[in-house]
Amino acid sequence: MSIAEAIAARLRSEGYDVEIAHDGPSGVERCREVQPDLVVLDIMLPGFDGFEVCRRIQRERHVPVLFLTALDQETDLLVGLRLGADDYMTKPFSARELVARIAAILRRAEPREPRGDNGESGRTLQLGTVWIDRGARRVECDGDAVHLTPTEFDLLCCLADAGGDVLTRERLLGDVWGYRDGGGHRTVDSHVRSLRRKLGDDVVRTVHAVGYAIGSPA
Repeated sequence: MSIAEAIAARLRSEGYDVEIAHDGPSGVERCREVQPDLVVLDIMLPGFDGFEVCRRIQRERHVPVLFLTALDQETDLLVGLRLGADDYMTKPFSARELVARIAAILRRAEPREPRGDNGESGRTLQLGTVWIDRGARRVECDGDAVHLTPTEFDLLCCLADAGGDVLTRERLLGDVWGYRDGGGHRTVDSHVRSLRRKLGDDVVRTVHAVGYAIGSPA
């Protein structure tokens, strides 16, 4: 049984509908036909690689993507995030963790109604030239709409809600990703770099040896 078939079997046992493609071109075509809620992508694929698959499917329709990679290099991880991926896992990985991460990504991608609390969660917040509309889950920078993945948006809001207080990587992993095992610091670092690339270096500040905080609101 191939890795793809093993993953599909496990996800089907969890109640998910799963389609498999074994190369880059057929992966793009299956996404076009099926319109999936989430795509699990291996970077190393025949035809063209997972990066190119992600680039093409995101061009047509924004969809959450989880990368599977044996390339444990920061540059490869950043390329995936730059193309619109929500998360990544480095081989070898456990099927249990994969299922947990998929469930977390799908939760973050669900449309959300603004909560009560006097509309606080739906208000618009300004951070310098960055505007966050929590209700619409939209972000603008210098007046232009910026596409953030569901994970990037939740990370930005989590930092903004802290009001300038410093949040540790462990806190961010728990609040944004739902990970409570203490691992995954590089996941936070990579997503912060992606936010800075999209919104500017000043939107998130690093507090050495502690964690991250939002830039000062205007």
